[in-house]
Amino acid sequence: MLPLSQNCVNWPPGTAMKITVISNHAWYAALRQPLKALALLTAMSLSLFNGVSADTSVWVITSGNNTVYLGGTVHLLRPTDYPLPEEYEQAYQASSEIYFETDISSMTDFSVQAQMLQQLSYSDERTLKTVLNTNAYTALSAYAGKLGLPLMMLEKFKPGMVVSTLQLLEFQRMGFTPQGVDTYFNTRAIGDAKTLGQLESIEQQIGFLAAMGEGNESEFILLSLRDLEETEEVMEEMIRAWREGNNVKLAEMFVTDMQVEAPELYDSLLLQRNLNWIPQIESMLGDADTEFVLVGAAHLVGNQGLLDLLSQKGFRVKQL
Repeated sequence: MLPLSQNCVNWPPGTAMKITVISNHAWYAALRQPLKALALLTAMSLSLFNGVSADTSVWVITSGNNTVYLGGTVHLLRPTDYPLPEEYEQAYQASSEIYFETDISSMTDFSVQAQMLQQLSYSDERTLKTVLNTNAYTALSAYAGKLGLPLMMLEKFKPGMVVSTLQLLEFQRMGFTPQGVDTYFNTRAIGDAKTLGQLESIEQQIGFLAAMGEGNESEFILLSLRDLEETEEVMEEMIRAWREGNNVKLAEMFVTDMQVEAPELYDSLLLQRNLNWIPQIESMLGDADTEFVLVGAAHLVGNQGLLDLLSQKGFRVKQL
């Protein structure tokens, strides 16, 4: 669980928005089907990618004759973002096994969606009105109203769910659709009879989202609303850095500030998950199969990112 009740008010600008953008693919994947999303009171999703470029966020990791491809994602796609960069297709074609952060296919299972909704909602007498102070509740009501979403629809949702729902609405306004890269490759891999795998359970990802803002709900909501006002500018910057394969910029946006200003958050959201994934990737490098691992771009970059950790272990790391 993320210790988001600690030092929430000290987060650097943009953190509240970025953590929900980069952290939970399980929740994002649940909304590949818009009608089901509405039925779940907008239990929503996102995933973004961009088009062709000279350098992209695909890396090849080798150990002797064994190979693993790592593809960075920023968990929505716009129709104009296709076709994907050719390096992603190259890695996909070269791989017999495709790994994601979590099990995307199971997100069409109603029982999983129901579990998600249950864990992201208050099951007791608490509501947004009881956990938020007057300033936060009033500001949230005004922002939701601006998006045409009555706050009463969100009253029983936990803060992480509320903020992510508002984010999705902003992304839809910007032209993004729920057909993201992870879903794209998941669908293709099933059709091509490739082996599918995941690095962590859906329950873990739901837990990350459910814990957001816990204990500091009002501050979390107010910071998130501030960040939402800058959604378009921030996302364009993120897309540009991703498209250019600019690891320095991606680390600056996702990792560096968080390490200094919100170390507990960095530890739980990025570092510990990276450390949990490394043994799995090492195991992949120990067999003769070729795997393509797709994870959030923030997990690849910076000190103690996956690329750095794999390099420290002596594996050859090269941008494709």
